[in-house]
Amino acid sequence: MSSTEKPYRIACIPGDGIGVDITDAAIQVLNKLAEVAGNFKFDFVHFDWSSKNFKERGWYMPEDGMEQLKKHDAIYFGAVGWPDVPDHISLWGLILPIRKSMNQYVNVRPTRILRGTEAPLKKCGPKDLDWVIVRENSEGEYAGQGGTTHDHTAYAVATEVAIFTAVGIDRIMRFAFETARSRPCKKLTMVTKSNAQRHGMVLWDKIFHQVAKDYPDVEWDKMLVDAMTVRMVLHPQTLDTIVATNLHADILSDLAAALSGSIGIAPSSNLDPTRGCPSMFEPIHGSAPDIAGKGIANPVGAFWSAAEMVRWVGKGELEEAADALMLAIENVTEAGIRTKDLGGDKNTKEVTEAVCKEIEKVLRKS
Repeated sequence: MSSTEKPYRIACIPGDGIGVDITDAAIQVLNKLAEVAGNFKFDFVHFDWSSKNFKERGWYMPEDGMEQLKKHDAIYFGAVGWPDVPDHISLWGLILPIRKSMNQYVNVRPTRILRGTEAPLKKCGPKDLDWVIVRENSEGEYAGQGGTTHDHTAYAVATEVAIFTAVGIDRIMRFAFETARSRPCKKLTMVTKSNAQRHGMVLWDKIFHQVAKDYPDVEWDKMLVDAMTVRMVLHPQTLDTIVATNLHADILSDLAAALSGSIGIAPSSNLDPTRGCPSMFEPIHGSAPDIAGKGIANPVGAFWSAAEMVRWVGKGELEEAADALMLAIENVTEAGIRTKDLGGDKNTKEVTEAVCKEIEKVLRKS
């Protein structure tokens, strides 16, 4: 490493299924980006916290797993989940505890139609669908509160308690307004269900309106979550920045990914805005056991997530590199080098190699 290269320590958790393939691809692309840029490098540390290992040893993370992760500048996550491990065990054994322990209370999911790809909506182009979904990432139905009594009997009772706190709502709303303010449209849509959920969601609405007073330059509106699905499909051009609860945004962002062309291209960032803990970056697709090991997974969502990681760890210093990676990705999709889910015939390796070559072209030109 030259004296001018700044090192960034990245914890890699490939996880399960295609998570391994796309993580390997992302590392290859990130190393190429650093090599060509020349002013930074990545030191990747791998953690074998997979479902296969869980089955063999009974745990995903060791007891000091969180302390190990905190030594890094960021976490790159592939996917978790396998058919022989119940989903609630794999999620609560790995990714959800990381989000909570690392104070990653913001999940950001940008969505747009990449050049060279087609959206399923007729007459919908790149200018009509360009969104950022801001998901509350620590509360709601995913808070882990509740329980089961009389289990294994005909009288079993299970409760899932949705948690909404004034502090949690205030901080996600402010992040969403700041995000909206930073974008050209300066527009925010708040998603709710306060007509039916009369406590937590009413507090959600109330604090949103309080925070909105501090952002008079941001245009805003409000949508019930069920009506929001209709608006996303029929009037995508009316949306820009969207803020929603943990559960609602989880669902809406999958719809957004499908509307943009494929869930295989969708990225996400799990952020600790205080930067007290490392943030985590991952494509939103799952482990996809049906195509695992076939080498055909779409790596674009992994690359886009990697670009967001570069942007975050660089704290403004690596914007050019992150932009170059995104430009390379879109140059490749526009050239027709795409996987099957995007209407192409290329595999993971071919798309990865094409993006690496394009990175060289883009950065050498600049």
